[in-house]
Amino acid sequence: MNSTGEPGRMIEGRKPPLNIFLPLFLYPVILILIACSSVDAADRPNIVVIMADEKSEITEQRTNQNGQRSREVSNHGSNIALASKEELYLDRKLAFANPEVDNPNLPNVLLIGDSISIGYTAYVRRDLIGKADVYRIPTNAKNSAYGLEHLNDWLEMKSLKWDVIHFNWGLWDLCYRHPESNVQGNRDKVNGTLTESLEGYRSNMKKIVARLKQTDATLIWCTTTPVPAGEAGRKLGDDVKYNLVAAEIMKANKVRINDLHSHALLRLPETMVREGDVHFTEEGYIHLGSKVAEEVSAAIAKRAADSRREIE
Repeated sequence: MNSTGEPGRMIEGRKPPLNIFLPLFLYPVILILIACSSVDAADRPNIVVIMADEKSEITEQRTNQNGQRSREVSNHGSNIALASKEELYLDRKLAFANPEVDNPNLPNVLLIGDSISIGYTAYVRRDLIGKADVYRIPTNAKNSAYGLEHLNDWLEMKSLKWDVIHFNWGLWDLCYRHPESNVQGNRDKVNGTLTESLEGYRSNMKKIVARLKQTDATLIWCTTTPVPAGEAGRKLGDDVKYNLVAAEIMKANKVRINDLHSHALLRLPETMVREGDVHFTEEGYIHLGSKVAEEVSAAIAKRAADSRREIE
């Protein structure tokens, strides 16, 4: 693998030595590479993930099987692709690679959400390099009842003052599940039981917002992304119903709203990972991440402006 992280691509300007014994040297190396490529990604002891911001500042993170960052190297002047779909969507280790050291000169951002937020977290970090330290909770936030139960632990997972908290619950709440269903997640909208009713969701979200407001952070509610036709455990249109309930609560509490639902629709269905699946392709997560980063940036700017006015 070359310095750009792309296998088999020669570095520009560097020519291989013209040696008649080169094929003899390369043959065992090729055999080793073929053998390694056949090993499942989950069995590899280390996974290399590469991010790049628009200024081509590259951050290479080597992550072990526990998702803990063991090495970080910065480079400049290169043009390297983002994390692959395998690394982002299947392994998802990069999403949980929170900053090891807080930069006191940057605002602290906390992302809370389900697998959709796990998918776009890496791209939000990329877009906010130099603007904010972006953290996420160490797990999938699942449904609102689960979130309410664990919220205190997540808010206190680091001794940091949160400046912006971007959060969502919904897709798990509106999902029907049945213990005998063989579909992933035991989803079954025909025979299953709804995880959380609209009224239960309303009650949980009111309590969650009340707790989040105690942090004095700028809060951003992210609308639940679309439920596609053919989803095994979710009914078409329920995403809109739950979003309306959440929006009512957010408006009453003067919480900013990031309409990620409408933003996602701009690139659907081509960014669906597969038909009837609520998840997205890598391009889809980049699309969502850019919107989240934009909303977080706006909140940071407003917070800074308000602070200056208070000082004046």
